[in-house]
Amino acid sequence: MSDSRTRMAIVGGGSWGTALAIHCASVGMSVNLWVYEEDLARRMAETRENDVYLPDAALPDAIRVTHSFEDCLAGAQMVISVVPSHLSREVWSEAHSYLPVDATLISATKGIEDGTYLTSSGVLAESIGGDIQDRMVTLSGPTFAREIALGLPAAAVIAGNNAELTSTVQLALNSESFRFYTNQDPIGVEVAASLKNVMAIAVGICDGLGLGHNARAALITRGLAELARLGVTLGADPLTFQGLAGVGDLVLTCTGDLSRNRTLGLRLGQGEKLADITASTPMVAEGVKTTRSARGLARREGVEMPITEEIYEVLYSSRDAFQALKALMSRSPKKENLDYQV
Repeated sequence: MSDSRTRMAIVGGGSWGTALAIHCASVGMSVNLWVYEEDLARRMAETRENDVYLPDAALPDAIRVTHSFEDCLAGAQMVISVVPSHLSREVWSEAHSYLPVDATLISATKGIEDGTYLTSSGVLAESIGGDIQDRMVTLSGPTFAREIALGLPAAAVIAGNNAELTSTVQLALNSESFRFYTNQDPIGVEVAASLKNVMAIAVGICDGLGLGHNARAALITRGLAELARLGVTLGADPLTFQGLAGVGDLVLTCTGDLSRNRTLGLRLGQGEKLADITASTPMVAEGVKTTRSARGLARREGVEMPITEEIYEVLYSSRDAFQALKALMSRSPKKENLDYQV
């Protein structure tokens, strides 16, 4: 008897990729999970656990772990790319030749590539080529990997220009515990997904300095205006930033204890050095690299992004964290502009 289950391939075995694999298995898919570290892939196959990135979350039998692109992608009907943004081009430059010509590609990476200033879907389009843009959607929203792995309630969006394709992916991934909405603004969704990590570092610094809830609320609100301003300049719909991929993901990442970017900012605010923080964990805080690329993109587009500028100075020029936030409060008085135009 042939296997009628949807064949899902997931490229990237970090916490988010592992959680998505567990979710896909829970909705009846057969899942191939590609893991970057060969020794970790072997260990996960044997122990049925990702002891580095998502410990204590059991891998269902429907998940097959591999370090081979060919084994992972063979026969896949849907593929989720969830590689850290700084590795995406490298990984897909090698993996693209194994991607089935009719597979739907779902980008679940959050970040902006340094130098090119491309969002994750732009990097995938360049790395894979062909008609991949016609077969690609973006997955984003307020989701912590551990809670998805545990089956706790969550919601996210599937964004793309093709309404039929986004609906197909929505129906394939939807479950009683993980609800998906469609969105026709992939640019806005990807900008929001990337920039919220920068804002989470800022809020973490604020909390680490003990500046209080008022300051935290102000940073989150002005951070939302900042990422929306950049998104609209790039062609995004302003309403996207009021949704799950915008304010939803921003609030979660800025306030949740499971947020890697908030935690990094918290430790910076408490006086630790960036190098020591990053060396102490295998987890990737995407906001560190995104801060640099977002600053470059904003400057190229002529968009004022003061929070991003100050966080860049803290991360890359050893600026004192307290002085950086003080500088934000000392800017000249302005009108609160809620139409997000430059």
